[in-house]
Amino acid sequence: MVQFPFKGVLPALVTPFRDGAVDEAAFVALVERQIAGGVHGLVPVGTTGETATLSHDEHRRVVELCIETTKGRVPVIAGAGSNSTAEAIELVRHAKAVGADAALCVAPYYNRPSQEGLYEHYRAINDAVQLPVLVYNVPSRTAVDISNETLARLSVLPNIIGVKDATGDMTRVSFQRLMCGDEWLMLSGDDPSALGYMAHGGHGCISVTANVAPDGCAAFFNAAMAGDWETARYWQDRLVGLHRALFLDASPAPAKFALAHLGLCAEDCRLPITACAEGVRPRILEAMHEAGVI
Repeated sequence: MVQFPFKGVLPALVTPFRDGAVDEAAFVALVERQIAGGVHGLVPVGTTGETATLSHDEHRRVVELCIETTKGRVPVIAGAGSNSTAEAIELVRHAKAVGADAALCVAPYYNRPSQEGLYEHYRAINDAVQLPVLVYNVPSRTAVDISNETLARLSVLPNIIGVKDATGDMTRVSFQRLMCGDEWLMLSGDDPSALGYMAHGGHGCISVTANVAPDGCAAFFNAAMAGDWETARYWQDRLVGLHRALFLDASPAPAKFALAHLGLCAEDCRLPITACAEGVRPRILEAMHEAGVI
């Protein structure tokens, strides 16, 4: 059986802000809470980390701070995507230089490249940096969908090791596994459908919900990885309301509201993301209660 270096639940960490700047002390505390909760890895400066509105210096600093704090206790997959191939390469080079275990590279957004353009984008990253790279497919945000056929072409490149699939489409998972081979790492990027994703042969999830409920998410994935589907369904039923509630407003505003309610960071987001709408806050608190967080 293939032993994958990344599996289970890997939270897509929020980036806490205070007075317009990255709140480094809060970020360190959030990392420690995640590790204490039993998560299997960490993913700084992804979509949930508001990477689109971080400066390059802030982006690099958050990656460095995550690695410094983690001290090798769990793997770190650094967000390093861009719609500019050259910029993505520079971010992956930085991730490698500061000791990240891998990089997560989102499909180029806004440009709307062809499947050939997507392949060439990732091939250029593969050729430029000797660091494991996960392809991040999230068509709802990027306006492009990386086909299974393109992923199969990418899977033979030595540094492209797997995918974060945020499509929520269960039908593609089994085909992808068959097309890309047993060594292709498959991580979900969609918390609500992660149970099905795991049953189809997935290896874990890069999770938003784990920011708020690391213990419960870790328990869910430990059960799923062990094939204990009864226990996994128990945790799915406890967490599914929270999965939904954390997207009742533009992410990561709901997650930051939940974390602020727990006293872990300020609610502050960076424009154009605004604070969580008042109307959905009671539903988030209800879901937190159902999940056993409060």
